Amino acid sequence: MPHPWMPQALKADVGDHAPCDPEFPARAIAHITADRETTAEAPLDLVPFANLKGFFTGSGKGRAPHILWDPFTGAFVQFFPATSRSKAVFDAAGGTRTNRAGKVVIQIESLFFPHCRVNGKVFARLVDTPCNGWGDLHAWISSWGVPDVWPMGRPTSLSRSTCPADKWRAQGGWYAHAHVPENDHVDPGSWPAFVSQPIGPPFAEPRFEPFPGASFFQVGRKSLIIEEMHGRLVAEDCDRYTSSAGADVWGAGDVRSYTAWQQKLGFEGSAADGVPGRFSWDRLEVPNV
Repeated sequence: MPHPWMPQALKADVGDHAPCDPEFPARAIAHITADRETTAEAPLDLVPFANLKGFFTGSGKGRAPHILWDPFTGAFVQFFPATSRSKAVFDAAGGTRTNRAGKVVIQIESLFFPHCRVNGKVFARLVDTPCNGWGDLHAWISSWGVPDVWPMGRPTSLSRSTCPADKWRAQGGWYAHAHVPENDHVDPGSWPAFVSQPIGPPFAEPRFEPFPGASFFQVGRKSLIIEEMHGRLVAEDCDRYTSSAGADVWGAGDVRSYTAWQQKLGFEGSAADGVPGRFSWDRLEVPNV
């Protein structure tokens, strides 16, 4: 049986679970957070992942999706299990039960708005981003029986195209927020193509360094793994080092920089203590040594 909680996602259960309608086919609904209004001439920095996580676990609980996805870092946080409806689309009383009409109705909010700026670069469309983590997300949603089809067409622009209620009930697959009955939104504007699972040699070498365990990271530990981690933290704009000397030795600069990475992924308080854990390590994608 597929897992109701995506294994790669932080779990931030907001409660208030409610069943979906299993007599209808499985579907997924694609959104973008669209939390700032910009133009190509006046871009703005992307809102931090932690801010949106805090919104959906706080004042925005009533609008929370299943998954918040950061396409720049590949981070995820999940607010409802796949077996529950979420609340990310408007659902009129006595209407088409837009949040529930399916064996599952998995809703994804991608952390994105048009002309957002990340590390000095501006991105006009979601598909222009690295779309990190999309393969994991697509595989998990597919495991719930959501077919790789867009009954109303894969979104290519920020425009409204409402799905007729009978088609909505009858056809499973992927829908844009712009397609959902009873709603008036135009997002997501674009969405990455479905991922074909790669077929390779059964014992292929891993591309990324496996998590060595929290106990590995002791003051004075010298390792190529730490040097590669150092490079990735710098590349992710989490450089809190005061010197480039001893890049292969675990020290205070690594703790500060790794704390910045954990915060970028949405960790807060004692959970952002600078000590690598499996989730944050896997998201960092340290090259295999």
